[in-house]
Parts: sequence; structure tokens; C-alpha cells
Amino acid sequence: MTYRADDRRFMLAAARLARRGLGRVWPNPSVGALVVRQEGGAKSIVVGRGVTGLPGTGHAEARALAQAGELARGATCYVTLEPCSHFGRTPPCSLALVEAGVGRVVIGIADPNPRVSGRGITILREAGIEVVVGVGRDVCEDLHAGFVSRISRHRPLVSLKMAVSADGGIGRRGAEPGQEQIHLTGAMTNAHVHAMRAGSDAILIGVGTALADDPSLTCRLPGMKGRSPIRVVLDSKGRLPLISNLVKTAADVPVWLVTTPQSDPNYLEQLIAAGVLVIKVPQDAVGNIDPGVALAALSARGITSVLVEGGAKVAASFEQAGLLDRLHLIRSAKVIGEGRLGPFDEISLESVLNDPSYARHGEGQWGSDRFEIYRRI
Repeated sequence: MTYRADDRRFMLAAARLARRGLGRVWPNPSVGALVVRQEGGAKSIVVGRGVTGLPGTGHAEARALAQAGELARGATCYVTLEPCSHFGRTPPCSLALVEAGVGRVVIGIADPNPRVSGRGITILREAGIEVVVGVGRDVCEDLHAGFVSRISRHRPLVSLKMAVSADGGIGRRGAEPGQEQIHLTGAMTNAHVHAMRAGSDAILIGVGTALADDPSLTCRLPGMKGRSPIRVVLDSKGRLPLISNLVKTAADVPVWLVTTPQSDPNYLEQLIAAGVLVIKVPQDAVGNIDPGVALAALSARGITSVLVEGGAKVAASFEQAGLLDRLHLIRSAKVIGEGRLGPFDEISLESVLNDPSYARHGEGQWGSDRFEIYRRI
């Protein structure tokens, strides 16, 4: 394998391209591909770009090759994930690369599925194409973390977004439904949160948050109305109001209710009639929904990434089960005062952040709000 000076640069460009498809193309991974020709004087020119389309449409490599046309012959294709080798709703990308006559393929990471991993690479090499694997591995592993998690752990990648006040609260304990909400974060933070929603397959809350806040959980950035994720509510006893914003908009933006046999069948039929997908799972020993069981049910339906937005009990249940992969903590300068509710219910935030299984991955400032990102090691 021969590494070139600009291999990583083009792989990072392919990864940036792929991020456009996150939250849209599940259960498939959002792959980025570039076709690059080296012209006279060692100048490299991108002649084809592609990102995974909606399920059943073109894969990234096929789209990049179509854009490149005859210029793909003898060129290098940079692709963030090993080209597929199986016939599905679309032909194998590995064969498409062979037929296009590319001379070199640079791959970020191999396919995580042990049943097919390496097959695409073998097809390319047997056709006489030079293959380089592992360029930009760190970036591509991060890009495809949700897809890899669903394949290897049979559950989606789980990220928790949590805003806390200067005195360590996320809201007021015992707040009644309809009581005035405490808006902790500013406009810049809110825009970033909506972008996080757009890049997630699903957003998840507990029914307590639905009752207290009556949220919509949509992406409301300009021009991104169609990028709202699947909205998931954990509701063991069937308490989500039929007149809630979630139920009223279920025909426009999908809502999935994860519940147990404790829910009234007639109520569930009304939810289904309103367009809600009802997913029944077994209840645990105390009548609640095991978060691991809920994640397995979402994974079985193709979800690769979940953004958890609350509340404290849901956050605590995922943390105690060891199911939080990433924590996006937003620290507000606002103060809640007496009666504040801790972010992990009875578990202190400090004990979570001091857990050696987490490492700080990044930090910064959004207006007056400070954010910190932690990842499970």
C-alpha cells in the first residue's frame, strides 16, 4: 500500500460530505465518496462527489462515479467505509468501482459486519486495483459510530444532551404540567441543539417530560423542517395525552411510543389511529421500561443513533445501565434556585463526570453558554 501526502485531506473531505446524510439514511450508514484525478504537475482535482442517498437509492460511490463519468478511469476513489459487496436494492459498489476502471481506492474503515467485512476489499484487489485501508480512521470511526454500534452491539449510539443552570439544576422539582418553563440556554445554543437533532435518527424523552413540557421535538432551523428525527417516548403505562403536540403532529413527523402491556389497549388503538407507531416491550420487575430493551427495539427497526433529551429519570436510567456513549453538557449562567431538579435525579452530576469510564472530548462557548462533550472510553 502506498500512502500519498494528500490522502488524509481528501478522506476528511469525504467525511465532511458524509455528515450531510446523518439522520436521514438509516438503517444505512451515511458514506462519503470522492473521485480524484491527478493531473499534470501532481495537481489533484475532484471530479466526482457522492453521499449515501435515501434507502433504495444510489450509494455514495455510485453517485460519485456517475458524476465523474469517464474521468473515473485510472482515478482514486476516497470512501469513508468499505464499499459493499452484496446485491441488495442497489448493485455492489465494489463492482461499480471495478467497472468504472478506477486505479486506486482509499478506505477509511472496513465494514464492521463480520459476515461481509473484507469482501469488498478482496473484490477490488482481485481486479488489480490498489487498495489502502485506514486513512483517516479516527474521523471515519467517529462518523460511522452509530452504524458500527448497531452492527456490533445491536443497539444505537446514545448521546445525551443536557443543559444545567449555574447552580446545577435542569428545572424545578415537582413542577406542574403547564407551569412556566425555565429557558436555560441562548439562541446560539438552541441552534446547535436543533442541528444535533437533524443529525440524529431519533430523539428520545420520557413521558414525564412530555407531560411537563408538551414539546414538539422537531428541527426548526430555517430550511431544515424535513430533517426532524423520529420522536420516541418511553411510556410504560400509556400516559401520553392524545391532545399532546407529539400526537397531534404524528402524521407529519413520526412518533414512536415504547410501552408495556400495562397500557390500555383502547388508548393504544387511538394512538395508532393518530399515526403513532406503538412498540410494546416487556416491563421490568418494577413495571418500568428497561432502557436496554428499548434500545434493542429501536435498533431492530433500523435506528443507529439516538439523542436523549430528558428528563432526569430517563437520563439516570441510561447512565445507571451504562448506555450513555456521549454526553453533551451545556452550562448556563442562569440560576434556578430553591427546588431545582438535578440532571440525573438522585445521582450527582459530579459523580457522573468523574466516572473514569468517561473522558472529556471537547469544550467551547456558544454565546453565554459553555458546552462540554464527554465520551465513554
